[in-house]
Amino acid sequence: MSAKHLLIVYHTQSGNTGQLAEAAFRGAQEEAGCSVKLQTAFDSTLEDLLWCDGVLFGTPENFGYMSGALKDFFDRTFYPAEPYALNKPYGVFISAGNDGTGAVREIDRIAKGYPLTRVAAPLICRGEITPAHLADAHELGLTMAAGLVMGIF
Repeated sequence: MSAKHLLIVYHTQSGNTGQLAEAAFRGAQEEAGCSVKLQTAFDSTLEDLLWCDGVLFGTPENFGYMSGALKDFFDRTFYPAEPYALNKPYGVFISAGNDGTGAVREIDRIAKGYPLTRVAAPLICRGEITPAHLADAHELGLTMAAGLVMGIF
């Protein structure tokens, strides 16, 4: 069986979402048989989506929405991805100052068009990033990688 590939696409300004992305990356790296790529939204491309078997999206909540950088990633890849009918699993982690649900709702709405299927409950971390938030992000990365390797997703 060939290795599975997990892509983690994120944007951070304050560093909070970056901490979550790093924790998810470390968790995913623990799963043997899964190659993991951690990239900023601005550096991620359609080729990265085609490479991966599953993806985690991380963003701060900005005005009740995802970051402009993650939206830019979707804008650059959405229509070029159409011919590929990706049908890949994804998860979301949000660093939120409010409730984070607006960002999740809009990511889910856009993801349906690729199509991508959310396979994990969104991780919404409100306020300052805590050790518990980092542990949850670590678990999300590990769970996503393990699900890919085991063929669950």
